[in-house]
Amino acid sequence: MIPSMPRPRAYRLIYGAYVTLFFVYLALPLAVVAVFAFNDSVFPALPWEGFTWNWFFGDTRPQVGVFHERRILRAIGTSVLVGACVSALSLVVGTSNAFLFNRYRFRGRGLLYVLMLLPLVIPGIVLGISILVFSSTVANAAWDAWEWDLVALRPGLVLVILGQFSFITTIATLVISARLQKFDRSLEEAALNLGAGRLTAVRTVTLPFLAPALVGAFVVAFLMSFENFNTTLMLVGSDAPLTIAMFDRLKEGSTPLLNAVSLLLMLGSSMLALTMIVFQRR
Repeated sequence: MIPSMPRPRAYRLIYGAYVTLFFVYLALPLAVVAVFAFNDSVFPALPWEGFTWNWFFGDTRPQVGVFHERRILRAIGTSVLVGACVSALSLVVGTSNAFLFNRYRFRGRGLLYVLMLLPLVIPGIVLGISILVFSSTVANAAWDAWEWDLVALRPGLVLVILGQFSFITTIATLVISARLQKFDRSLEEAALNLGAGRLTAVRTVTLPFLAPALVGAFVVAFLMSFENFNTTLMLVGSDAPLTIAMFDRLKEGSTPLLNAVSLLLMLGSSMLALTMIVFQRR
């Protein structure tokens, strides 16, 4: 239907109801999680026992809050470390990939592009198992042949970073490529005509143009790394990121502590998303 044409009243009502129900469907589970983070009970469920901040700031059991639960705080620190490393690696490799696929024509380019996209269609748990089997095989072969103990190829943070990087870098590549396709290459040529070198032209002209996409790719990569569970579960060692720590805690029994952690994650993700939007608009 053409937007400028008048629409029947019934159509507007049905469309408005659909949009309302859609957003309620998305927001209601999050709202329930947020509300029960303040329930003065050891169970995140009805009946409502009263309002409390103990699941955030409490320091006595059974209501030990997020900011006094060392295992959760350590897991958050681990997730931040992994997310920062994965985001930095994805940003560097994704930028290189974007230039490769947008600026150059070579034999096998299409096949290479498909291979780059392949990790996105492979289930995360299958990807994690494949990386684990491959890395363990290489590590075992190195030990059997030369008695080299390749710790980086054993389950642990290094393998978690490499496993997440294997598919998150594809997302970063797509985000940066979409921005790079809009770039007017005559600006680079003008810089070259004025005496700038190729790297100087890219650094002073192209990269500032790509800045919104670079920030967006970094934030998206960080959030995807922070919330990743399937691939991480297969590769994690003794230092568990937050998603694995929450899963282990859930097996012991759910408490509003997990609701409090989830609420903080929702607020943190929202702040990162708003920061990215503000930066891109500026």
